Amino acid sequence: MKTATSTPLAELTWKAVAAGVVLGVVFGAANAYIGLRVGLTVAASIPAAVLTVALFKLFGAKGTILEANLSQTIGSASTSLATGTIFTIPALFLWGMAPPYLQVVALCFLGGVLGLSAMIPLRRLLIVESHDELPYPEGTACAEVLRATAEGSSDGVWIFRGMAVGAGVKLLVALLFLVPSEMSLSLARVLPNGSLALELAPALLAVGYILGYRQSGVIVSGALISSIVLIPLITFFGSSLSAPLYPETTRLVSQMDAGAIWSKYVRYIGAGAVATAGILTVLKNLPSMVGAFAAIAKGVSRDSTGVEIARSEKDRDLPGSFVIGGIAFVVLIAAFVPGIFAGNMGLVPRMVCAAGVGVFGVLFVAVAARIVGIVGVSSQPTSGITLVTLLGVASIFAAAGWVDGNARAAVLTVGTIVAIAASKAGDISQDLKTGFLVGATPAKQQFGQLIGASVACWAVAATVILMGHAFGFGSKEIPAPQAMLMKTIIEGVLSGALPWTLVLSGAGLSLGAMLCGVSGLAFAIGVYLPLSSMAPIYVGGCVRALLDRGRKDSEGKTESDPGILAASGLVAGEGLAGILVAALVVSGVAPKSMAPRIVGLTGELGTVALVLAVCGFLYMAGRARKKTV
Repeated sequence: MKTATSTPLAELTWKAVAAGVVLGVVFGAANAYIGLRVGLTVAASIPAAVLTVALFKLFGAKGTILEANLSQTIGSASTSLATGTIFTIPALFLWGMAPPYLQVVALCFLGGVLGLSAMIPLRRLLIVESHDELPYPEGTACAEVLRATAEGSSDGVWIFRGMAVGAGVKLLVALLFLVPSEMSLSLARVLPNGSLALELAPALLAVGYILGYRQSGVIVSGALISSIVLIPLITFFGSSLSAPLYPETTRLVSQMDAGAIWSKYVRYIGAGAVATAGILTVLKNLPSMVGAFAAIAKGVSRDSTGVEIARSEKDRDLPGSFVIGGIAFVVLIAAFVPGIFAGNMGLVPRMVCAAGVGVFGVLFVAVAARIVGIVGVSSQPTSGITLVTLLGVASIFAAAGWVDGNARAAVLTVGTIVAIAASKAGDISQDLKTGFLVGATPAKQQFGQLIGASVACWAVAATVILMGHAFGFGSKEIPAPQAMLMKTIIEGVLSGALPWTLVLSGAGLSLGAMLCGVSGLAFAIGVYLPLSSMAPIYVGGCVRALLDRGRKDSEGKTESDPGILAASGLVAGEGLAGILVAALVVSGVAPKSMAPRIVGLTGELGTVALVLAVCGFLYMAGRARKKTV
């Protein structure tokens, strides 16, 4: 039910906008950083809500619950922009077609405008009329957090503590090079090229804590299969071959180390696993998609009577002229502005790209807005949506004979806009649900999302460009897994030269995982990424499991406990520190890498100590909730 108030509460104010813009820049940059590391982003609505109240208190500016809601709406807008950008843009760097900064900004903004514009007509149908049917879990949880913080909860301090710990550890390792950033154990005596590894990464430990034990366990199981099953098997059976094994064309398997085997073989297996899981996730939600379109069509036909419906201020959206104008603006810019899509494409290919943006964008906005109402933003199949878009547009390009580098880049940037639009629809849907529950004005929230997108696009684009120039995508520091996958798929479709044996092997792994009842996409991401990055996620999940043992189910699953807030702070802190390190590397002030000052067993013991210290911090934060429940 909506919260009724006798007097209007302040909502769209300068302090709410200022706080939201600052938080949007912080979480946009941090999510772009963590997404480039492991292909996952962290929902920002709840941390932004808590931080807003904390900032209001810090500066002595008393704020209303509606101001806090508007601030978190603006602040969380950056997450969707980061998701679509990190899924695609790094592939341009890998093709040697690094895009200019303003082009990435434009793509981010266009995706945000498309997602917002296409979602507005669905707001009343999905948020209001389907209130009992579609719970929008993150939106409902955020409303509860806003109510709790409005009543004086002091849990917000854990976000600031997490930011300090995350930034401190990152700078200690990446700037001072005091201890190794990774520890490993070779298993070569029993498993050829096999090894176990653990990276010192507070943000990854935090991601594991947020995901929980089961999800983090599924992820690390996929990484273990790559590290101690697939790589050793390929090494063992390929070592006797006297000729290179396709797709490698020059080196023998016996001459390749674990990294080379991953690059030439396991990478395609992982790509097949992720692509299959993503597409099957979309197909799994097909009944929901059909239901969404049927319900939306019914709702639109019911409202399209030509009679103006009298609505209260609390039920007012941005006008229809913004909806039509926003969609038309994005499509027309895509069609007639040559610099939007990477590469020097002619008018006809640009028209095809614009049609792909319009059709797939509006289609998947409607799909995403309804799906997240049931499963939440964290389970939104953005990877599958992006893959379907790329496959559709790439197939048209291949049929038309447009297969050069410009064509690959154009297809990819279509995926950028559609991925951002779909992700934006999921984010704004959750925010509108929160607003519905606390009595906010939809039009003001929608305007806030537009403000958030127009500011966060600069921070997200800057982070991606900076990371690409500082470390190089596909590197150990910034693997950019989702973009690597999209690059592989586009190249394969346009060239017709995918190593299908390896891709289908990965598909089989995903099918097996899904038949066992686990998340195929989580498992596939583990197969695709190195064990050193997945292991800390699992360790963070173990900390969460240790805390959840004595809790009731409702306590263990809440997203408002100090442990979750501390984990969000760790992600933001390491992300901002990582951006600072990248800026220093690009400027020449700091080296890209150096040998750690403490080496050998002593150095690795220091790494273990820091991992345990971060785990202890998360455990302490989680215990803080037990004291207040």
